[in-house]
Amino acid sequence: MATVPVLRTAAARTLAAGTVIPAHPLALTAQRRLDERRQRALTRYYIDSGAGGIAVGVHTTQFAIRDPQHALFEPVLALAAEEMSERADDSVVRVAGVAGDTAQAVAEAEIARGLGYDAVLVSPRVPGATDAQLLDRARAVGEVLPVIGFYLQEAIGGPVLHRDFWREFARIPSVVAVKSAPFDRYRTLELVRGVAESGRADEVALYTGNDDAIVADLLAEFHVDSADGPRTLRFAGGLLGQWAVGTRAAVRMLDQAHRAATDPAAYRELGSQAVDMVDVNQAVFDPRHAFHGVIAGVHEVLRQQGLLKGVWCLDPDEGLSPGQADEIERVRRAYPDLHDDAFIAENRDAWLR
Repeated sequence: MATVPVLRTAAARTLAAGTVIPAHPLALTAQRRLDERRQRALTRYYIDSGAGGIAVGVHTTQFAIRDPQHALFEPVLALAAEEMSERADDSVVRVAGVAGDTAQAVAEAEIARGLGYDAVLVSPRVPGATDAQLLDRARAVGEVLPVIGFYLQEAIGGPVLHRDFWREFARIPSVVAVKSAPFDRYRTLELVRGVAESGRADEVALYTGNDDAIVADLLAEFHVDSADGPRTLRFAGGLLGQWAVGTRAAVRMLDQAHRAATDPAAYRELGSQAVDMVDVNQAVFDPRHAFHGVIAGVHEVLRQQGLLKGVWCLDPDEGLSPGQADEIERVRRAYPDLHDDAFIAENRDAWLR
């Protein structure tokens, strides 16, 4: 029997307790080449913001980093790993995104393991794959590193995955967490119920990836049936593209969410931000144009704050939608407590050195 890989002790504690894990963007030059200085600056920003983890090589980092003409998967993971080794303590969870068929996903997990990553977020976007094939793929990847599951929204290529799938997925011994990002309340509930029915709910941390419902997820109590009878489950933290901006504010938000379970004042304070956060997200993620500007929107926030030089993506067809930059500027001004403008202005030059 294969040995089940385990998380480092400090990282395991962080993941189980719940933390902020920003999905790391990709800094490019105008020639669409890696901007190493600004890429490092972003990682430094996330660490100094108090994020308890960083996810690299995920959707926000752009799946195209894997294309042969770019060949950026390993270099980008290596840069973030170097910065985390130099600036972060052992409690910070290092997450690498893996994609593709089983052979590709396993190979990427092996690269991540060699670079010192703790776990892999397994993209479910495998055209034509059945549930059984996705489960077998997760088991194979789980022989290399601990696994974080990922329910990706349909609008950007995610499959519909039912409760039975998540029950069997959570039963895989190497699964340590699941990110719920279908942008759909019904499907989020199906995922939570599946994890509850797996018998491993105490071993699999729930993380929100529903960027359109961050506060709602963090405050939610899921009253579900489990293998041991009725119980209540909650999201421990978030692994989010939205938290690639306003990261320090996100750390405060998650602290409020954890206190809200026993502190009515914290519950009311956080609840009052719920719609504000949705307004911020609609500007950044561009649902008005079917999420066309989702990655460029994250870049635009960071550009307006001076951490990125431009909004360039590897795919020249990806960019901001009409009016999106103005919408982003509007929400930055409307909700300063949800952004890190002053914190970034104070530290930006040091991060960019």
